[in-house]
Amino acid sequence: MLKSSIAPIFSIFPAKPNYPRLLCRAISCNLNPTPTVRQNASPNIFTTPQLAPTSAYIHLPFCRKRCYYCDFPIVALGSHSPTQTNDDDDPRISNYIQLLLREINASNVNFKSHPPLETVFFGGGTPSLVPPRLVSSILDLLRVKFGVTSDAEISMEMDPGTFDVRKLEELMELGVNRVSLGVQAFQEELLKACGRAHGVKEVYEAIEMVKTCRVENWSLDLISSLPNQTPHMWEESLRLTIEAQPNHVSVYDLQVEQGTKFGALYTPGELPLPSDVQSADFYRMASRMLSGAGYNHYEISSYCQNGFECKHNFTYWKNKPFYGFGLGSASYVSGMRFSRPKNMRGYIDFVQSLENGTADYTGNTNTDVRDLASDVVMLSLRTARGLDLKSFRCAFGNSVVASLCEVYMPYIESGHVLCLNEHGTILTANEYNSLLNEDGIGQALAYIRLSDPDGFLFSNELISTAFAVIAP
Repeated sequence: MLKSSIAPIFSIFPAKPNYPRLLCRAISCNLNPTPTVRQNASPNIFTTPQLAPTSAYIHLPFCRKRCYYCDFPIVALGSHSPTQTNDDDDPRISNYIQLLLREINASNVNFKSHPPLETVFFGGGTPSLVPPRLVSSILDLLRVKFGVTSDAEISMEMDPGTFDVRKLEELMELGVNRVSLGVQAFQEELLKACGRAHGVKEVYEAIEMVKTCRVENWSLDLISSLPNQTPHMWEESLRLTIEAQPNHVSVYDLQVEQGTKFGALYTPGELPLPSDVQSADFYRMASRMLSGAGYNHYEISSYCQNGFECKHNFTYWKNKPFYGFGLGSASYVSGMRFSRPKNMRGYIDFVQSLENGTADYTGNTNTDVRDLASDVVMLSLRTARGLDLKSFRCAFGNSVVASLCEVYMPYIESGHVLCLNEHGTILTANEYNSLLNEDGIGQALAYIRLSDPDGFLFSNELISTAFAVIAP
């Protein structure tokens, strides 16, 4: 599992969004505009807290070992962790699954209507270490508790060396129809350098098994800017990824976190890590090669063949509510973002308090419309579609849109920000400048998005600029 941060600004290369680290925060519209804003807003960018989630993230924290860059809540099982379906259940896994089931069962669902789940994402950790019969128990409870549509996207993160053909076939029989394969690199020395439990041999075996089992929707994950990684190595990893023909590719830049082995050994931008310029070159190379191979760069770190966007992750980018269950997982329910404890003792206590009806979800109730508008801008600009100005204007008013468009003028001129009219045509800087009045914005400016790749690379400053306008 790779991380995604919501507050306050995401990094230049945000990581995987299936496990969003969200601050506990309740949304309250105490300032103008009035709550009628919620009624008028586009569901693509603005969600009423009363809507029931149709997505669920399930955290399965087990790994064979902790990777050197990892600061996530995991349980390291050791090198003899199960890879086959006939292995005896590890009591650490089975006990956790029982705790997880207790949490799901005790979760309060108070909505006037509750449509079934459309996406389920098993993240970790390494979910493919969990025996299929235990995965089945989770899906069975989700179907009873919430309902799951017959065509739901059910994704699972899987690492090379943690499954065989039989296990994968059993998982597919349970309904898992999308696999996210954590390859990270195609060079043995890089896999060892970052503490991965698998080698290149297991990478090729895993890819072959995915194809043998005819998984129709699968993704391959890569990490750039690893220690001593060269442009040639990165080009090779991208080329071999393209040759493997996954439907989806996720590309993450290494984030050096405090408290990890890498955090103790390395300083970002200093040898043996690549410089910021080299990291940006890696990002540009990925954009060029993957786009050239027919993949759509639909989100800052995500590429896909036509029709294979990750539906679950779009829940986050569209600011829609979602459930999260398990150690350290985050939810966005009834207008509130909150996270579970990241240590097992705290999580056990949380589940007990949930069953007793004493769990505290109050969080910070002072968040206002400006904070929500900031979330919408940040999440929208992660995507190739960008920010829907007309819906944003309807939700938050003319003034903020006019200010946002005005402050982005220099970036329109530099090419980091693109503006499209209602027909999808990119406007020139001169055309854009001529429309910088409220009437023109309402009539002609439809979307603002970041350019690929330079706008995405400059996203920190561009999002900070928007925040300064929305909440000065």
